[in-house]
Amino acid sequence: MTAFADRVRGPVLVPIDAGFAAELAPFNLAVVHTPDLVVGALDERDVVEAVRHAREQRMPIAVQGAGHGAYHPIRHGLAITTKRIDHVRIDPVTQIATIGAGAHWGPVVAAAAEHGLAPITGSSPTVGVVGFLLGGGLGPLARSHGFGSDYLVGARVVTGIGELVDVDERHELLWLLRGGKYVPGVITEVRVRLVPLANLYAGALVFADVEAALRGWLAWTHTADPRVTTSVALGKNPDIPEVPPELRGAFTLTLRFAFPGDAAEGERLAAPLRALAPIVVDRLAGMPASAVATIHNDPTKPVEVWTSAHMATRADDELASIVLAQFGEAAHSPFIGFEMRHIGVATERDVTGGSAVGGRAAHYTFGIVGLDRTRFDEEMPAAAERFFTAAAAYLAPEPNINFMGPPHTPAHHALAWSAATRTRLEAIRRRFDPDQLLR
Repeated sequence: MTAFADRVRGPVLVPIDAGFAAELAPFNLAVVHTPDLVVGALDERDVVEAVRHAREQRMPIAVQGAGHGAYHPIRHGLAITTKRIDHVRIDPVTQIATIGAGAHWGPVVAAAAEHGLAPITGSSPTVGVVGFLLGGGLGPLARSHGFGSDYLVGARVVTGIGELVDVDERHELLWLLRGGKYVPGVITEVRVRLVPLANLYAGALVFADVEAALRGWLAWTHTADPRVTTSVALGKNPDIPEVPPELRGAFTLTLRFAFPGDAAEGERLAAPLRALAPIVVDRLAGMPASAVATIHNDPTKPVEVWTSAHMATRADDELASIVLAQFGEAAHSPFIGFEMRHIGVATERDVTGGSAVGGRAAHYTFGIVGLDRTRFDEEMPAAAERFFTAAAAYLAPEPNINFMGPPHTPAHHALAWSAATRTRLEAIRRRFDPDQLLR
C-alpha cells in the first residue's frame, strides 16, 4: 500500500482517513460511498497507476467525476475520482474543446463563448462533461442539435488492463463512448466538437393555470418548429431565495424554450406558447449562448434527492390527463416536481460512423424529482411506479440510459440498448477489460 501511494501524486485514502468522505461526496447527498480505497487522481499517470494496482490486487474499480451520476453507493473495491483533472482548452481554428475528465459544463461553455462557439451541453452548469456524454446527453438544444455525444470526436482512456490509449474516429472505443455509458476503462480526457453559436432566444414562461398550459403545450409540440426545443416542469415552488417571492409556495408550470437564432424569429416562434394561458412570469428574451444554464435554472448545490425518469414515443391529451392525475396540485404528490422534455428531430439522426446511444426513437422524456428523505424508500418509488404503469402505452421500448429510474441494476439498465447494440458493447468491453474490473 505504501509503495503504491508513493507512485501516485494525488491523495490515496482509506475509510479511516480524514478527507475520505469529502473526496467521494457526490451531488446527491443521499448516496454515501464506502469503498476500500479511493485515489484522487491528479493526472492520467495517477489513473494508470490506480488501475494497475487494482488489477494486481483483484479489486473492482469504480469511477466518479463530477458526481452527478451517483445513484447507489460504492461499497467495496477501489474508487478513482477524476475531479482534479478539470482542464479546458479551446482550439478556435479546429473548433474542438479538449476537456479533462473531471470538468463540469459551466467552464466549457464560458471558455467556448470567448470564441463565439458553444458545446452541446446539458441543462445544468455543474453536470460533469464525461458522464453526460457517456449516456448520450440531452440538453436545451436537443431538437436543433441532437445528443451531446454526437459531438464527441476523441478521448484518452486508461483501459481495464492498465494501458493508456488515444481514441479517435478510427478507434472502435469511440462508438461505445458515444452513449454506451459503461466504459471498459477510465476516461481521462475527451475532445468535443463545438458549434458556432453566439446568441439564443430562450428562457422560461411561468403559468398558474397548469392544466391549460400543459394541454396546450402538448398539442403545440405536434407541429413545433424543428429548431425549437422546449420542456415543462410542474410542481409546488419551494420557499427559498432562488424563487421569486410571488411564486414561493405556488403550484405552477414552467415552460422552458430555446431557439438558436435571432430574437425576432424567436419572438414569432414563441408567440403560440405565450397565448396558452395567462403568464405569471415571462423570462423569454435574447441572450448570449453562454447563458444557456439560465433556461432550466437547475440547482447547483448538492442535495439529498430521489429521481426517476423514462422516455415516451408519443404524447396526447390523454397523457396530459394522466400527468395531472399523478402530479397535479390535487394529487398531493410526494415529489417536488415533474418534468417533460420535447426531443426528436436531430436526436433521431445517428452520427457518421454510428454510436451506441439509446433512445433515438423517443420524442419526449419524463423526469421525477423528490427531496423529502423520509419518503425516498417506499412512497416515492411506489408513486413513480403508478405513473409509469398508467403511462405504459406511451413509454419508449428503448429509453436512454441517462433517463432511466430505479432499480439501478445491470439487467434494468440493459433495456437502454437493443440486443444488437448490447452484444457489440459487451464484445468491446471484454476486449479492453477482460477481467471485468470496471463493472
